[in-house]
Amino acid sequence: MAVSQRGIKQKILALLEQAELEEVLTALAGYPPDKLLNSLFSGICSASEKTKWNAVSSMGVTVARLADQDMEAARVVMRRFMWSLNDESGGIGWGAPEALAECLTCHPGLAGEYTKILVSFMREDGFYLELPALQRGLIWGVARVAEAHPHLLLAWKAPYYLLPYLNSTDPIVRALAARALGRLGVSEAKEAIARLLPKTSSFILYTEGRLIQVFTADLAREALAVIAAAP
Repeated sequence: MAVSQRGIKQKILALLEQAELEEVLTALAGYPPDKLLNSLFSGICSASEKTKWNAVSSMGVTVARLADQDMEAARVVMRRFMWSLNDESGGIGWGAPEALAECLTCHPGLAGEYTKILVSFMREDGFYLELPALQRGLIWGVARVAEAHPHLLLAWKAPYYLLPYLNSTDPIVRALAARALGRLGVSEAKEAIARLLPKTSSFILYTEGRLIQVFTADLAREALAVIAAAP
């Protein structure tokens, strides 16, 4: 069995690195979700951007399938993400905020239980993440959950905790915060977001299953447009 599991892991990791997302998801659908978890946990912390993001998207779909079969098993996965971001874990938790958020996006039941945990990673009186690299993943995740469950983020006061990130020393954190606040229609953020319009910086963003180059000014402009159109 151990050899078989190793073989599965090698095959899955190669798939994550080489294939496009649609092909990855089609292939993974042929496996029981619990057999994929260790491979996907390895994938989300990969140094390869393609492997990482294919794993993040795949984790969301896989854990949603698992939750439909066994909600408690899915909760164990959520707790594993949380533990990996705890100082006591001895690790850093690369990829965990993004993967946790993707799971919430893909499963309303998990979102109902764990959106407050996602928000708590922004709270200095909660499980605050200090590393800017982890903050990038966290705020990307907040914007992702806002696509499916904005009401839950609003209920847990996500905008209040997002606003300070517009003043981050990290330019990518600032840009991602503007994007998330735009998706949540936070009018109080308009002035701070407008200060990003002159910026010429760019970075690689994962969106709609693709890695694309985006400009901070464009994200700010889009956020302001969404806020202006909000009822």
